[in-house]
Amino acid sequence: MGNRSSLLLREEEIAQIQQETGFTPNQIERLYSRFTSLDRGDCGTLSRDDFLRDEFNDRVNFRQFMQVLAHFRPVKKNKENKLNSKEEKLRFAFKMYDLDNDDMISKDELLAILHMMVGTNISEEQLNSIAERTIVEADVDGDQMISFEEFCKALQRTDVEQKMSIRFLN
Repeated sequence: MGNRSSLLLREEEIAQIQQETGFTPNQIERLYSRFTSLDRGDCGTLSRDDFLRDEFNDRVNFRQFMQVLAHFRPVKKNKENKLNSKEEKLRFAFKMYDLDNDDMISKDELLAILHMMVGTNISEEQLNSIAERTIVEADVDGDQMISFEEFCKALQRTDVEQKMSIRFLN
């Protein structure tokens, strides 16, 4: 975490990110501080190694980082919500499971995500059981896959706005 004075945000960049994401300037500056602390190479982008995970393509710049985080802003009533609406939060979550981007979640994709989440803490047999039960409970049309609509229906009683929101402390 070297000297990052050359990577400071300009006011026009903050204004543009605020317009794109809905974060306040103070929140953007705080997230930028976190972003730069993750940027081990001091290059203005994050790599997979910076995250120690496979969820991003090769590199992510600060604006892309902010656009992902915008999905997790709390929903404000009576205010237009683009990236952080309930549907967009659900779409974001769905895409995390839809590893092959075919707009369906298969048992193999569920198993892959479960492996990432729990590692070796649960047996293969237990993971298979969880994946099969999830498919059975969510699959309405019987194709052994979960569509976005079925995903939404399975989560209709979940407070997605609450569970997929980050809170900022003042």
